[in-house]
Amino acid sequence: MTRKSKVTIQDIADALGISRNTASKALNGVENIPAVTRDKVIKKAVELKYKQFSYMETASEKQGNIALLTCNLPNSSHFGSLLISGLEKEISNQGYTLSIYFVRENDINTMTLPGNFEPSNVAGILCIEMFSKEYSKLITDLGIPTIFIDCAADMVYPELKADLVLMENEHSTYCVTRKLIDHGYESFGFVGDYNHCKSFNERWTGFNKALAEAGITLDPAHSIVAPDRNFFIEENWMEQQLDALRECPSVFICANDFIAISVIRSLKNKGIKIPEDVAVCGFDDASESRVVEPHLTTVHIYSSQMGIIAAEMLLSRIKDNTMPYRVTHVATDIVYRDSTPVLNLIYQEVNQCEK
Repeated sequence: MTRKSKVTIQDIADALGISRNTASKALNGVENIPAVTRDKVIKKAVELKYKQFSYMETASEKQGNIALLTCNLPNSSHFGSLLISGLEKEISNQGYTLSIYFVRENDINTMTLPGNFEPSNVAGILCIEMFSKEYSKLITDLGIPTIFIDCAADMVYPELKADLVLMENEHSTYCVTRKLIDHGYESFGFVGDYNHCKSFNERWTGFNKALAEAGITLDPAHSIVAPDRNFFIEENWMEQQLDALRECPSVFICANDFIAISVIRSLKNKGIKIPEDVAVCGFDDASESRVVEPHLTTVHIYSSQMGIIAAEMLLSRIKDNTMPYRVTHVATDIVYRDSTPVLNLIYQEVNQCEK
């Protein structure tokens, strides 16, 4: 019997005896899927080498194993998926394998490592979507070379005791906010939980810096800064938050593209035109940012390159765990699109002048 060349969600569902719909929801992080079911589906996806999981191997005991610890494995649209792919290719070239371990809420509450994680079989640790300061310390106290992709919002760098890679967040958010101010926009709101992670916090800092330099006072009533999990509770949650605002600002700066897209859709449902009535900016340059109408002004992240940089840093840490800890911000690019038409026009004019 010949082996199928392409694994489908139906294959995963059939292997587990569940519906295709349940398997799809588990892979896409839908909240109402039980954690036990989600674990089974993702582990089966890894085993069958389904799409973005095709480069991952189940936990092994052989030397040269890099452990990926995560609370929420990035899906194919998330910048982290490309980052992990770039990292895996780099460490594979050096003879290492990548294993995946899920850290659940109960692990964090009880401050325990995942049940199948054996520190003695691990050469290095990669942490992604790990935003608990206390749990981060539990990991670094193992004494294993470790690198974090982003970290807790309240983490002071010297406290981390590990290497850290982030995209450049503060300056890019500052620049796009300042550009909007310079071209006549006067009222601004921030959408996103700036305490969710260090990256969101740095974007919040850049946003506020631009307003402060321009002498603009941020009206808290113009921002939606609820806990991050609230943004995914229900389909019409964003519309409810917008309804609760006394008035919309002229610009929403959003913590990432998925939040920005939710804002755009909710504004359109309320009959508010983008960008004529409200301009919207995101961050990440996710594929969806080029599909939503109007196309989203955002910040491009070099995800694969970040993965390669993270791999190089982790491998050098494995070779010499006594070197000083490093914090690396990888450069980003602002991408102006139709959700901010004034800026899009300026961008086109600049490009024409440079040709």
